[in-house]
Amino acid sequence: MTSPFRRRVLYIPGFDPVPPRRYRELYRSEGKAQARISGYRLEFGPRRDCTGFGWGVTGQFPAGTGQADVEVLVWADVVQGSMGRSIPATYAQLLRTVWTYAGSGALFRLMRLRRGPVIAALYPIVVLLAQLALALALGGVLWWAGGRLVHWLPGLIAGLAAAGAVLWFFRRIDGRVFAYYLMHDYAFAAQNGGAYPAVLEDRIAAFARRIAEVLDGDWDEVLVVGHSSGAYLAVSVLADVIRSGRSRADGRLALLTLGHVVPMASFLPRAGRLRADLRFLSARPEATWVDVSAPGDACCFGLCDPVAVSGAEPPDRRGPLVLSAAFSRTLSPETRRALRRRWFRLHFQYLHAFDRPGDYDYFAITAGPLRLGDRYAGRAHSPGRIARAVNDWPGRSRGAP
Repeated sequence: MTSPFRRRVLYIPGFDPVPPRRYRELYRSEGKAQARISGYRLEFGPRRDCTGFGWGVTGQFPAGTGQADVEVLVWADVVQGSMGRSIPATYAQLLRTVWTYAGSGALFRLMRLRRGPVIAALYPIVVLLAQLALALALGGVLWWAGGRLVHWLPGLIAGLAAAGAVLWFFRRIDGRVFAYYLMHDYAFAAQNGGAYPAVLEDRIAAFARRIAEVLDGDWDEVLVVGHSSGAYLAVSVLADVIRSGRSRADGRLALLTLGHVVPMASFLPRAGRLRADLRFLSARPEATWVDVSAPGDACCFGLCDPVAVSGAEPPDRRGPLVLSAAFSRTLSPETRRALRRRWFRLHFQYLHAFDRPGDYDYFAITAGPLRLGDRYAGRAHSPGRIARAVNDWPGRSRGAP
C-alpha cells in the first residue's frame, strides 16, 4: 500500500474583512459538492499541525490518496483597520485614490486591458458621488423650503440633517451595494502610490517566515494559494522566501494565483517592490507558478499575464502558466443564469464547485495526489492570454523596476 501524498496548503485571501472560518466552511461545503459531481471522495477533519487557523482534508482519487493541511494566512485585521473610516474621510479617500490612478496615468493604462475590472474600479466612485449628489439635493430642497416657509437657518439645519441621514443610510446598506467596501479596497492599494504600507510589509514578512517554517517539514508539496489581492501578496511573499535561501528547486514549492488583480497595484508609480518581485519570481526554478482566471470574472484581469502586462517580464522567464477557468464551458447555463450580475460571487467561483468541471478543480489541486507542476506538465497558456507590456512607468525603458 502506497503512502498518501502529503500537502501543505497556505491560503492568502484577498481584501476581505471576514474571519477565516468563512473559508473553512466554504471549502467543506463546495468540496463535498465537487466530489459528488466529479466522482471522488473528500473527508474533512482537524490538521496535524495546529499552528494558525485551518483544517485537514483527505481525498480519495482514481490516481491515489492525498492528505492536506490547509492554513489561512490571515490579514483580515489589516483590512478591517483600513476600513474603519468616517463618511467624510471616505470621500476624501475617494479624491486621493482617483488622483493617484488618474494623475499617474495608471487608470488609462488599465483601460487598455480588460473593461470589467476597470468598470468595477469606477463603480464605487460613481455610486458614492451619486449618493452624495442625492444627499445634497435633498438637503438643498429642505434648505430652500425652510427659508421660504420659516427662516433660512432652520432650513439649513434641516437640510444638513437630511443630507447626513441619507449618507448614513447608504453607509448602513453597503453590505448590499459594496461601494464603500470597493472604495476602501482600491484606496488601500493606492494609498502609497502602490508601495506597500508598513503594516502590510510586516504581515508579508510574517507570512514568509511561516512558509519557510513549513518548507522545513516533510511535505510532498507546499502549495501557496493567493486569491484576488492575495495573489500579488503571495508573489511578494514567495519572492522573499526564495531570496532568503529557505527554499530549494526540488519541485515541492508551488504557487496558485486565482482571479488576480495584479495590475491594480503593479501599474501604480511606487509599486517598484511588486514589479521587482514579479520579475524575480517569474524566473526562479524554486517555485512552480500557475495563474488561473476567467474573462467571465469582471472583478479580475482575466487571462492577463500578471508579469507580462506589468512590464516586468525577464528574458529567462519560467512562469506563470496562464490558464482559463472557462466559466462559459465549466458552468452550466442554469448556473450562469443564477450567477448573472452577481459579480462578487463569480469572483469567488474559483473556490467553488463547477458543475461541468474542466482541468481546473480547486479541490483536486489542493487535496489530490499530484503536484501542481505535474498536473499541468506540458500545458500551454490558454488561448486569449494577454501578454503585451501595457505598463510603462517612467524609467521602465532604462530597466527600473
